[in-house]
Amino acid sequence: MDSQNPSLFITYPYIFILLVFIKNSCKKVLNTARTHKPAMKEYIAHIRKILGKKTGIKDLQLEVPRELSHGDLALPCYQLSKEKKAPPGKIAEELAKEIQPDEYIESANALGPYLNFFLKKDRLLKELFSASKKKSLLEPQSQGTVMVEYSSPNLNKPMHIGHIRNNLLGYSISLILESLGSKVIRANLYNDRGMGVSEAIYSYLYLSEKKEPEGKPDHFVGDLYVLFRKKQKENPELEEKAREILKRYEQGDKEVLEAWKKLTQWVMQGYEETYKRLGSKFDKVYWESGIFQEGKKIVEEGLKKGILAKKDGAVIAPLESHGLPDKVLIKSDGTSLYITQDLALAKKKFEDYPLDKSIYVVGSEQELHFAQLFKICELLGIAKAEKMHHLSYGLVLLPEGRMKSREGKVVDADEFLDKITQLASEELSSRGIDNKALAEKIALSAVKFYMLMFEPRKDFVYSPEQSLSFEGESGVYVQYTHARIQSVLEKSGISPGTLRPAFSQLNTEEKRLASLCAAFQKTVEAAAERHKPSLIATYLIRLCQEYNSYYHTHPILTAEKAQKENRLALSYIVKEAIKEGLRMLDIEALNRI
Repeated sequence: MDSQNPSLFITYPYIFILLVFIKNSCKKVLNTARTHKPAMKEYIAHIRKILGKKTGIKDLQLEVPRELSHGDLALPCYQLSKEKKAPPGKIAEELAKEIQPDEYIESANALGPYLNFFLKKDRLLKELFSASKKKSLLEPQSQGTVMVEYSSPNLNKPMHIGHIRNNLLGYSISLILESLGSKVIRANLYNDRGMGVSEAIYSYLYLSEKKEPEGKPDHFVGDLYVLFRKKQKENPELEEKAREILKRYEQGDKEVLEAWKKLTQWVMQGYEETYKRLGSKFDKVYWESGIFQEGKKIVEEGLKKGILAKKDGAVIAPLESHGLPDKVLIKSDGTSLYITQDLALAKKKFEDYPLDKSIYVVGSEQELHFAQLFKICELLGIAKAEKMHHLSYGLVLLPEGRMKSREGKVVDADEFLDKITQLASEELSSRGIDNKALAEKIALSAVKFYMLMFEPRKDFVYSPEQSLSFEGESGVYVQYTHARIQSVLEKSGISPGTLRPAFSQLNTEEKRLASLCAAFQKTVEAAAERHKPSLIATYLIRLCQEYNSYYHTHPILTAEKAQKENRLALSYIVKEAIKEGLRMLDIEALNRI
């Protein structure tokens, strides 16, 4: 320090005071962030406390009514009927008389077996707006460690349209669970051995003249597989030739192993392109070739312990006493089956990670298989059946005509995505927009939203026109609404952070929007619990419909100052809910279309 400069002696105390002020301010901000709770959680806790005092039962389950006119939260009184020894409708009526309005509750009424609550919307919107500015409309919860296995293709052909649904379901569920606080491991099982792969190898070695891919490499391998199938129809003995290839593979035959490595690499190169396009990501990869032998050891141990049994030379799991058909685990000739490797994979998953839940995203035709697998795992001590879940999904069907593939066969994923992108480009061109990158984003948005808007177990017909509609129930419509709100906010010239809305004198439409925004947390929780991204998709459609109706009847930028601030803030809350909802469907929210 320069002792000849007296001004420094004056400056240092002020610097010290400033540093203390900054430290305390930062501490205050951090504490506020830590203690912040998204609005609905606070309301739910308040209502549960009141109900606990009235009924003597803690933590009663509340839900969001399907109809906005019924209220913001509802107590299904079925859960009290047994305890109170009275019909749920009567319980709801009696409780409604005892609930008084307060700083959270506007009113409560009984409707059948439900006690419905209407919340104070001014306070609710203030808290929602505060949460949306902090990008925290969701409150994470401790959900444990979850593995979601999805995709799991056979490495003998390109992925098809069904794999798209599988990938989108698996990745979306992982994002939903992650958003609520779960530690998620995204897993993929590559089925790199078996008859399908052996048929492609035989075709490569002995039937095909082409030895190197010219286009996308997984399509080259798929063509080898198709060639084998075509030749097999002419010569059924080829099936036995493929079985010999499988035996040679298991014996370590050099020629077969070299061909297997080439084909596997080519398929994987093609898959990586498709995964990148879809946005699918994985944290852990398993290979069938690395686990199938372990499955046999598990079966042998189960046989020694008397848990499994022999029948007509085959090893079976006796399951009839558990309400399931017996399951063959190893055939009488010693051949392993899919369930044999599934046992090894299930064991490896729980050895690799401290899993609270293991989710398998596989088609509905495998429901019995997984019910048997989970019970066998429990009997063998691998894991409790309740720790495993089969997320079952239905078929994606295509309309005749424009989307029909060559020779009426299954449409592969790349062909399907290319077609939707072409249609998106045509739709944008009709609106005077020529932008290939935007067409690709719109196409992916359309595909993801349309496939996720249906309940997983339902079959559906993919409608290209509906999926790309700017006005119907589609991802494009949701994107358009998000871009519309962004445009309004930008035109206002006001930063959301500087808005000071009072949210007073709200009209019916504004209260409906407030109720919908408040339902976001519960909707996401239900989607996670029931493994249904469709709940978020349908929620977003409803939210956008309500907002667009509001937008067309309520001037925003030309409203008087207080009203303008209210409407801009409400628009911002809606935009953030849309953005977060789309993110959990793995869709980028576009600011401009």
